[in-house]
Amino acid sequence: MGLHGQWGQQKETGCCNLDSFNDARQAAVEHGFAHYILDIREEFGDFVIENFVEEYLAGRTPNPCVLCNTHIKWRALLKRADALGCEFIATGHYAKIRQHDNGRFVVSKAIDDTKDQSYVLWGLQQDLLSRTLLPLGPYRKTEIRQMAHDFGYPELAKKNESYEICFVPDNDYRGFLKRRVDGLEERVAGGNFIDKNGKILGRHKGYPFLYDRAT
Repeated sequence: MGLHGQWGQQKETGCCNLDSFNDARQAAVEHGFAHYILDIREEFGDFVIENFVEEYLAGRTPNPCVLCNTHIKWRALLKRADALGCEFIATGHYAKIRQHDNGRFVVSKAIDDTKDQSYVLWGLQQDLLSRTLLPLGPYRKTEIRQMAHDFGYPELAKKNESYEICFVPDNDYRGFLKRRVDGLEERVAGGNFIDKNGKILGRHKGYPFLYDRAT
């Protein structure tokens, strides 16, 4: 089996897993550019995770990617870019960055409405947007997959997508909350699903677990 045939064989279990690292490293080797893995655990800390837990316990649904992009990821990446002498950073978000006549940068939707990720970039400040490239914005996901195939990576072109939270790789956020919060099940009581006529349709295990139906 050739090198390309081994790409994308493992199931994706998060946006930043070992298979993804290896895929990127292999591409770097084959095309002759440097590959770095950056450790930003220090910057990430518990800020995003604590907010994620607090929002669920407050009865709201958090979006940790927005918080991470706005406050952590971009500045951490640009700090490393500066150390490497890089003027720009590029990410795989499906979105666009445009510059108005007045010089301000704005985030706008990608061509592919079904994959648009502009909503997770709304918090980026001007100094961050001015140094960011989003090469996937003008393309549809199907076109990107075709490009991967045409460049000789057919398995990568068929690779499954991941919609999971990076710090909840098993996609079990209920289990994550239980592990993170002592006595969660005692703190969060269950309740009834009730229709508009007052009829009880079933029970749930508490507002952070509304999709966890008990009966």
